[in-house]
Amino acid sequence: MKERWEQRTQTPLLALAVAFGIAYAVPIVTPDADAWVHQWCAWVEWAVWGAFALDYLVRLALAPDRWAFVRGHLLDLLAVILPMVQPLRLLRVVSTLLLVGRRARMAPQITLTTYVAGAVVGLMMFGSLAVLHVERNAPNGNIKTLGDAVWWSFTTMTTVGYGDHAPTTGLGRVLAVGLMLSGIALLGVVTANIAAWFISRFDRDDEAERRQTELLVALTAEVRALRAEVARLSPPSPPDPDAPELPLPTVPRS
Repeated sequence: MKERWEQRTQTPLLALAVAFGIAYAVPIVTPDADAWVHQWCAWVEWAVWGAFALDYLVRLALAPDRWAFVRGHLLDLLAVILPMVQPLRLLRVVSTLLLVGRRARMAPQITLTTYVAGAVVGLMMFGSLAVLHVERNAPNGNIKTLGDAVWWSFTTMTTVGYGDHAPTTGLGRVLAVGLMLSGIALLGVVTANIAAWFISRFDRDDEAERRQTELLVALTAEVRALRAEVARLSPPSPPDPDAPELPLPTVPRS
């Protein structure tokens, strides 16, 4: 039942995650929009978080061992509880991203490369929007436009850090630390994936060479066996008349 539920809700939840991203981006990109636009976006954010929280509760109810499920999904539980403890907009973003990431990793059709690429784009997008929301009105802030925020998030995730744009508020620096750690982790995953691909390729080549060697050894043994069998079944060759006669051995007289 639990596996069936996860398979059926995979696509709708990912579609809700896209809606959440749009609802989070609209008020930041267009801060001068009407109040009802901001209100609708806030409702969409809460609705998407509620859908993922409901999904967690349903999977918990369908799990054969609920305590084992809770112990194995502590990050999901934290993501569900955080916005209820302190309903900050940024906590809704973090918790929803965590829940989306967990569900995306469970999808068998999503390969590691696709997941890493999606994680990079998602973190860069939400990191840019979050730091722009925090730093736009800071007195000494230098991240005022979406372009500045995207450039800052890109240099931060790749651990380049030119320093031309940097957060000045405490929450902005917390975001920077999160992006740095995420960038290092994703780069490590990419490097490990590339190394694993090369190792598997070398292993396949070695396996093919080993099989060819075994086939050659088996073929050589079969050829030797056939030669021995042919030699055993062949009639003896007639004596050559032109060959010189050999003297018969003499038996000494006693």
